[in-house]
Amino acid sequence: MSHVMNTYGRQPVAFSHGEGAYLFDTEGKRYLDALAGIAVSTLGHNHPDLVKALAEQAGRVLHTSNLYRIPAQETLADRLAELSQMDEVFFANSGCEANEAAIKLARYYGHKRGVAQPAIVVMEQAFHGRTLATLSATGNRKVQAGFEPLVPGFIRVPFDDIAAVEQVAKTNHDVVAVMLEPIQGEGGIRAAHIDYLKALRALCDAHQWLLIVDEVQCGIGRTGKWFAHQWAGIEPDVMSLAKGLGSGVPIGACLTSGRAKGVFGPGNHGSTFGGNPLACTAGLTTLEVMARDGLLDNATARGTQIREWLAEALDGVAGVTDIRGDGLMIGVELDRPCGELVGMALEAGVLINVTAERVVRLLPPLTFTDADAKSLIAALAPLIRKFLSA
Repeated sequence: MSHVMNTYGRQPVAFSHGEGAYLFDTEGKRYLDALAGIAVSTLGHNHPDLVKALAEQAGRVLHTSNLYRIPAQETLADRLAELSQMDEVFFANSGCEANEAAIKLARYYGHKRGVAQPAIVVMEQAFHGRTLATLSATGNRKVQAGFEPLVPGFIRVPFDDIAAVEQVAKTNHDVVAVMLEPIQGEGGIRAAHIDYLKALRALCDAHQWLLIVDEVQCGIGRTGKWFAHQWAGIEPDVMSLAKGLGSGVPIGACLTSGRAKGVFGPGNHGSTFGGNPLACTAGLTTLEVMARDGLLDNATARGTQIREWLAEALDGVAGVTDIRGDGLMIGVELDRPCGELVGMALEAGVLINVTAERVVRLLPPLTFTDADAKSLIAALAPLIRKFLSA
């Protein structure tokens, strides 16, 4: 019996290696990976550029700590600032750590403005992590249950509803920030409307609030732009990143600009491992390959193909209520809980996920090819039909 703590409902499979969009289990069976480790394996598996860069870096130095300058960290910060038009980057190890940094920064910003009890407006169905603060910011009672008392200081409103945020502005003078995912991943692949994001930006400006965008899942090219909020043409004050930034090597980042620039100083926040040479090499290589190989355009093209082909293959099928998404962040919503599809797909050699109980979530590597997309539709559409006809 394994001594690994029983915190996951794992599928009955273990993978030995991968190649491109495919993983192979310990028995030699091949699986099409339409999940990419939950939006993590941006470059797919065993990408030669990433393997080479990591091996070379591992042969030099893995870790030194943030007591010293780290050239790769500085270079990666410069590149992220260039792509986002933001000013500062704090490096962490995960999405929840990046969001913790954002929450701490918002509170510190509030205290500097004389707000004794700073509050952050957050969204229903949001997911920001599983640490106590990010769990408290999350809009899902199922994952919060049993961990009370939650961290105070969060005001929850319906997602994509500007009137609800405006009402908070009228009644609560302790608000210092609004925090949201431009596309809710765990919430069911639900995208905020562009007009809503623009209105949020204007409302934050009017009240001198920070606009915090959580791009842990939807950032790093997944929607066809470097960051999902760029579709709305807005500039956030704080942005959190992780998942796809390291293509499988743990890394998180909290970026700041505008009112959030310069809020943190030495001693206000820190990380032992954050931004170490290996992780930053993974981040730099990921961004270099994405730009060189046109993976943003590929995400747009493959995502459009998959959504259109799914719509054709499932046309008229009772029980399919919506097919939505941006780029390679795709949701197929059914009219009933469909967790059973994960096991059915696994047996058929396809890796998928179900979120919000009724949404089949697809998050393939950004290297997904036309042939990979065709194979996905050929396998997945019949499974959905079979499930709905049962």
